[in-house]
Amino acid sequence: MAEQNVATERHNPELTVGISAEYLSGKRFPYQEDISTIEDVDLMESTPGQDLNWLEDITLLVEDGVPAVFDRYSNSFVKIYFEIPKGREDEIARKVLIKHLTSGNSYGIQLKEAHAKFPQPELGPWVKGSRTVGTDWKRSVLPGWEAPSGH
Repeated sequence: MAEQNVATERHNPELTVGISAEYLSGKRFPYQEDISTIEDVDLMESTPGQDLNWLEDITLLVEDGVPAVFDRYSNSFVKIYFEIPKGREDEIARKVLIKHLTSGNSYGIQLKEAHAKFPQPELGPWVKGSRTVGTDWKRSVLPGWEAPSGH
C-alpha cells in the first residue's frame, strides 16, 4: 500500500516538488531509455562558439531516486533510465541534455514560438540552421478581457 502512495505522489503535481520532462510532455523519449541514442552526440560540435564552459555546470543529478539532468529552459528534470557507465556520469548527463534540447522536446523551447519577444534560434545556438522565432511577437490577449479602469 505504501508503494502505491509513493507512485501516486510522484505523478500528482500538487504533491510533486520537481517536474520531469516526461510529465510535461506526457511521454518518455528514446534518449532517456537507451544510451546508444546519445553516443553520437559530439559535445564540442554542439557547443556554441566551441566554449565548453557552460557545460561545466551540467552534472548528473538524482530526481525521485532516478538519475537525471536539469533542463533550465523548462525548469524540469530529464530522467535517465539506462545504466550509466561509472566515470561517465556528467558526460552522459550533458549528452542527454543536448539531445533533449536539439530535438526540440524541451517544453521551454516549444513555448518559444508563441512567447519569444526577440529574434532567436528556435532550438538554441546548438543547432546550426535552426529556424528563427520571435520576429513578430505580439502581446497575448485573453478573449473578452478588458484592463481595469485607470490602466
